[in-house]
Amino acid sequence: MTKQEMGALVVIGNFDGVHRGHRALLEGAEREALKKGLDPTLLTFFPHPATVLGRVPPPLLTTQPRKRELVREIAPRVRFHEQTFDLAFAAQTPDAFARRLAEELGTKAVIVGQNFRFGKGRAGGFDDLVALGKTYGFEAHSESLHGDAKGRWSSTRAREAISRGDLADASETLGRPHMLSGRVVHGKKLGRTIGFPTCNLGEVPEMLPPLGVYAARVDRVNDGVAHPLAGGALSIGVNPTTDATNDVKVEVFLLDFDQDLYGAELRLHIVERIRGEEKFDGIDALKRQISADVHEVRRVLSAAKKL
Repeated sequence: MTKQEMGALVVIGNFDGVHRGHRALLEGAEREALKKGLDPTLLTFFPHPATVLGRVPPPLLTTQPRKRELVREIAPRVRFHEQTFDLAFAAQTPDAFARRLAEELGTKAVIVGQNFRFGKGRAGGFDDLVALGKTYGFEAHSESLHGDAKGRWSSTRAREAISRGDLADASETLGRPHMLSGRVVHGKKLGRTIGFPTCNLGEVPEMLPPLGVYAARVDRVNDGVAHPLAGGALSIGVNPTTDATNDVKVEVFLLDFDQDLYGAELRLHIVERIRGEEKFDGIDALKRQISADVHEVRRVLSAAKKL
């Protein structure tokens, strides 16, 4: 029997961050699909609809490849279906969207957020999906909310925590530390001259926390597989002591590590904020502060291992 013949239980959403609420939803959908003999499927969209519709999309928590990886880790039976979101897709009516769900994915059950909107001009809502499901042969359900004493786990909550430098709440919401990724590029090599050589990352797609210094765990990615590399003192900022430009740089000093990593793909898992960005009175003062930062990063990472 093909997956189309089996029928599918489809979860619809952007799933940016694949946070703890998403985890609960995916695990529940996988169990429910198994019980009903359906194919568990995640329907997500790329690029973000806001980009296509001329609006500013929210800051990114996870790239599409990372999102697929996290979904596989959480619910390995869930099929990841990425729908290209373009102007033609955005222009379809709610009826056409529901019909495509039934015909292209073999949908027998669908789960969406309580505020789910679909169709041209966001004309369709959850009640419309329920009614259209009766026409096209699927049941529609709204997802249960999951959270803790601080509120529901959501991508918005994670972004707000990251924006204020509250990495603890971001980790609590995501179920893991917020991660930055990128390839190592050549920088000005100033760190090497003062005893703290750093790996400078090129374009980083994920949302950055406030400028400052952070404790991080660093992975190297080879052939799509991440391998633990070292702890690191992560700096996000414009380097006001040594650089006259206002370009934000993401660079990390790796603890107890001295190898050439130019061109390597790294992942930086941000554990805790150490301090905000500061301007110092010369290189000597900067070196003393970096030394103190590295000492504090070691303490933070050592303590985090014991949790």
